[in-house]
Amino acid sequence: MAKMNMIEAINSAMDVMLDRDKKTVILGEDVGYFGGVFRATAGLQEKHGKQRVFDTPISECGIIGVAVGMSAYGLRPIPEIQFADYIYPGLDQLVSEAARMRYRSANDFICPITVRTPFGGGIFGGQTHSQSPESLFTHVCGIKTVIPATPYDAKGLLIAAIEDNDPVVFFEPKRIYNGPFSGYYDRPVEPWSKRPESEVPEGYYRIELGKARTVREGQDLTILCYGTMVHVVEAVVANMQIDADIVDLRTLMPLDINAIEASVKKTGRCMIVHEATRTSGFGAELAALVQERCFYHLEAPIERVTGFDTPYPHSLEWAYFPGPVRIGTAIEKIMKV
Repeated sequence: MAKMNMIEAINSAMDVMLDRDKKTVILGEDVGYFGGVFRATAGLQEKHGKQRVFDTPISECGIIGVAVGMSAYGLRPIPEIQFADYIYPGLDQLVSEAARMRYRSANDFICPITVRTPFGGGIFGGQTHSQSPESLFTHVCGIKTVIPATPYDAKGLLIAAIEDNDPVVFFEPKRIYNGPFSGYYDRPVEPWSKRPESEVPEGYYRIELGKARTVREGQDLTILCYGTMVHVVEAVVANMQIDADIVDLRTLMPLDINAIEASVKKTGRCMIVHEATRTSGFGAELAALVQERCFYHLEAPIERVTGFDTPYPHSLEWAYFPGPVRIGTAIEKIMKV
């Protein structure tokens, strides 16, 4: 075991898979010699060579299009899109080609690509470096959507994604790349280095896609969250001393609906927290599923705490995030019913 932050865990996962499977390749802007804008691929080209880890032109549609062709040829490409905000030029390749490859070929071809991309706020990147577009991909049949919240999960989930025979979009919450709340906002309950999630095996292990993680057991309230919001919610609940079940979804598609249903039926209350904008965010789908499956167990209306329906603010991004005040207010509201 080693102490790792999320960047180091992601780097370790790719290093393990490059060693383990010679069909694995990494491509993207600045991923080679420079090691990626966030240093997630640092040292991998030097160790594994320029044929396995290589730079591409600044062309997201080209990066993903080439990766789709590589996967059809038998490789397992890991394209990096430098920021999730830049993924849209490659959306056609993902939706029209990658997601449909297995079905339209009657299972003769698979498309084992893992698109890594940092998402969400935390670096004052404004509208073009801070978006959370995860719900766009959960809507597309054939694409799996993964969002880790800890270094341990990041490595295990990324290895599982690389080994998966279907396309996976792997969103990495950059606000917690170096530990929860890296920066100056919302200190965690205890130092990151002391948290068990920072203990990461140096070798191979995998975490099955589609399995949620119970962060904290409780009887009075279920809080569904993922990515950075897991740590924000955990800190708020600890400070308020609420007996809450905190469920880290980890993968949005496939979704662990059984874990969600079991928790809500136990607590009778459900709150959903995510950073993305509210309208048509993934929280709306979660609310519908909970209402359909747990209606007669609910003791209060479902609450959502999300980003606002506005263009992403630059200087005001910390007000945009769901934080202690808004989450705390929602908890007090739902517990009064």
